[in-house]
Parts: sequence; structure tokens; C-alpha cells
Amino acid sequence: MPDLVQALQKQDLAFLRSTASLWGVELASARPQEAASELAAALLEGHLLDEMLETIPAEVRPALDALLQAGGRISRADFTRRFGAIRPAGPARREREQVYRHPGSPAEFLYYRALLAVAFFDTPSGPQEFAYIPVDLLPLLAAAPGVEAATTPLGRPAVPAERRFILPAGDTILDDAVTLLAANRLGIGVPASDIPAQVVGALLRAAGILAGNEPVPEAVKQWLELPPAAALDRLATAWQESEVFNELRLLPGLVCEGEWSNEARLARQRLLSLIRAIPVNRWWSLSAFVQDIHAHHPDFQRPVGDYDSWFIRRAADGVYLRGFACWDEVDGALVRFLITRLLFWLGRVDLATSGQEGMVSAFRLKTKPEISRQDGKLTVASNGRIVISRQVPRLVRYQVARFCEWEPSPPGEYRYRVTVQSLQRCAGQGLKVGALPALLAKHAQSELPPAFVKAVKRWESRGTEARLETQMILRLSRAEVLEELHRSRAARFLGEVLNPTTVIVKPGAMSRVLAALAELGLLAEVLVPDQPQDPTLQAK
Repeated sequence: MPDLVQALQKQDLAFLRSTASLWGVELASARPQEAASELAAALLEGHLLDEMLETIPAEVRPALDALLQAGGRISRADFTRRFGAIRPAGPARREREQVYRHPGSPAEFLYYRALLAVAFFDTPSGPQEFAYIPVDLLPLLAAAPGVEAATTPLGRPAVPAERRFILPAGDTILDDAVTLLAANRLGIGVPASDIPAQVVGALLRAAGILAGNEPVPEAVKQWLELPPAAALDRLATAWQESEVFNELRLLPGLVCEGEWSNEARLARQRLLSLIRAIPVNRWWSLSAFVQDIHAHHPDFQRPVGDYDSWFIRRAADGVYLRGFACWDEVDGALVRFLITRLLFWLGRVDLATSGQEGMVSAFRLKTKPEISRQDGKLTVASNGRIVISRQVPRLVRYQVARFCEWEPSPPGEYRYRVTVQSLQRCAGQGLKVGALPALLAKHAQSELPPAFVKAVKRWESRGTEARLETQMILRLSRAEVLEELHRSRAARFLGEVLNPTTVIVKPGAMSRVLAALAELGLLAEVLVPDQPQDPTLQAK
């Protein structure tokens, strides 16, 4: 940031003399450049600065404290919204109305005393106008008596009522990541989970484990071989540094439309820096923290204070959320999403509620995440059903899942079944079916059922030796009717003859056969039992 001389050199001589009069300084020079240097030297003297700070009104002090807490600069749009505007005024108006002696806002009070300046600075999203404290004045103000330093975290500690029911963080996101990787490799849908698949996918893409929706084989292998703590750290680190992960477009209940863009990484880093100021292992009020961000850093994701150009609508009713009045539904929702979802799922914070079914009301930063044990065993039944608990190493589950059909599973375990279809699929993907029994045996709770091992090995060497099929059967009362039907135009809809009075009807041909029977003067009865069986046509 510019120093005090550089800030003052942008002002006219009348402004410099007005500021000098407020400080009780007489300027000897009549040249603006020299007068600026003369005034800066006087203002940086310790005793004058202390005297000025003693005269600052109580309503102006929060504006100065906010600048110091923000490291010396705040976007001008945000500062104006919170502490008032600096009205345009040339030398004639300033002298006529004495605006420097009668400021209309805390911002004007600081501005005409040279404790505040405005300028454009480069940011990752382009030039942006800021209200700032000159760089050589900043440390003097921060060290002055009675000035609030920037070390105080936002918000406040949680009261007991806000942390009545604790939700400890875990590492289940690793399980969901394994599920998603295996499902994508198989080309099947991802089972529902507490963590949305789109969030898990976005984290894996940020870590380079997914490319689009396709697993990157070498990256998948390396990640699955990591110890669980390191695997979780890999996701967390990739998320923090990612240029492509966009929390705003993952917010539940909101729909982002149009071609506008946002600086997701910059917003994330700003929020994380505010969160890191909170004491570790201490319960903190979520609502108070969000309220203080609203009060002191509302533009954390909007570098130019723009609340109108982003097209974001509420999914429930289609209403567009524009303007600063919608801050809590968009920006506030993003703060809560980052803490109560992403940081929680990544094992970085514990959560608490005031009621058993209530909203999250408090959070607690953790020194390290809790990692589940990975020493569990799986079970295998003779009919090919496999049950894997969360404690089984995730690499093992990823490998086994690719050999199987997936079945509905209760929380805490995963159920699979080896079928002919699943073995055919994995063989088509280049997996060696013969390796499955050895993989299972290494991690099984007990010896594998001999019948299961025999069936897998026999299928590998001989292929499918038995087949169950669902067919529609036409049963006739007399063989002559079947012969007559074969001579009709319905013959092409008939399949294999099972006996002189029974024939298979080809798929989708029931109505054609019924019509042909009617033409022969026969009415057929369609039998569809309650229990799943082969449907039957009977004609007499």
C-alpha cells in the first residue's frame, strides 16, 4: 500500500491545508508536493497522533478498528456500506461548507484527517478500489493505546445451550470416495449417501484422482494405497488450493445461471483465514461468527462489492437472490456450508446443535481428524454374497466391488454379490476372475465356502454352464391347436416347442398371439401369479 506522502501528494493544496488545520499544524510550503511531505512528517510524530486519537468520537472508532482488523484495507464498496460515503467536494465547496470540519460520516471524519485514503489496487480479479490506511501510518495506529488490534477472532465462544448435542467429525468421505470411484469404473449409478456425490466428485477432481467423471488409474491406485489420514489430508489440501472447486455452485437449494464467474479459491482462503483465528478445541458460536463476517467482511467472495450481476435463484420458488439484502441466503449460506459441510466432512471440525433434530449452532476446530480403524474382516457366503464393513481397508473394498453386483446396504457396511453378469463385466474390463478368491481369502473372517470357490474357478475355465430364463409359455388343450397355430401368420411369434401342447412365446409378442388365437376361435386366459413366476397363456 502507498505511504502517507504518496497518499497526500494526490490531494490539492487546499485539502492539505484543511487537514493540517485539523491537526494543529502550520504548513510553510505553498507547493503541493512539498506541503504533502511536510504534513506527512508532522502527522507521523507520535505525540500528535496520540492527541488525534484521543479526539476521535465513539461513533468513528469502529471504522478505524475495522480497517486495522482487516490488515489496513477494505474494499471501498464494503467500507462505504458500513461507515458512510466520502462525498465529492472540490476546494470551493470544502471551504464554503467546511465539510472537513463537519463530516457527514465516520469515513469522512477519517478521510479529512488523512487517517484514511482511497486508491485502486490490483487483485486476482482485476483492479479494485479500496479504503486503506497508509502503510507507514498503519503500525503506529495499531500500537496506539485504546486501538483494537486485529488478533481478536470473529464471533464468540458458544454458550452451553448451543453445544448440547455433539456431532463428532469422521472420515466417511473416504468411504464415499471409494464408492464413487468404483461406481464410475463400472459405469453404474452411485448409491445415495449423506455426502452428495457431486461434492465427492468435485473433491476427487480437485485432487487429480478424477478427470471429468473418469478415474485416473495411476492416481486412484496411489490414493487408495495411502494411509487413511494421508488420504484425507490429500483431499483437504487439494480442496484448499483448488482453482476448479466451486463451493458457491454446490450450495444446496440454489441454482447458478449465466456466464458470470466468481473467485472461489480467493473466497475460500479468506474464510479459512478468519476461521484459523478461532482457538482450536474451543466451541464457537456459528451464528455469531456468520453475523460478524456479515458485519466486518461481507465482501469476502465479491472483490468489487457487486451483489447484482450474479444470477442465483432459489430452487424452491425460482426467486432470484440479488442485492445485499440477500447476503444471508447466498454469502451467509456459503460460510455455513464451508464449516458445517466441507470442513466437517473433511474431519476438520466437530459440530453441535441445541436440540437433537436442530440446526448446527456451534463448531469446534480440531487439531487432527479422527481416523477409523482399517483392520476389519469381510464375510463370504456360499451363494456369492459378500459383506464388507467400514473397517475393511478401502483398497480391498474398491477391488472387490468391481467383481460384484451391488446390493442395498445398511449404514456401516457394504453388501455385494458375485453373479455371472458381474464376472462377465469384470472379465471384459481386463480383471482376472481367478484372483477374486485369493483377494477375499486374505481379508475374510473365516475360510471361504468351498462351493463358492469352486463356482468361481469353474466359471473362469468353462464359462456359464447353467442359465435361468424368464419366458412366456403358451399351453394348449390339444396338440392339433398348436399345429394349426404354426400354420397361421402367428407362427413367427412362436419359439421353442417344449412338448406337443406347450410352446414358448417370443418376447413382446403376447398381443399378436392372442389375436391369432381369437381368429382361430379360441379365447386365451392370461395367468400372472402374485409371486414372481413365468407368466403363462392358456388356450382351450
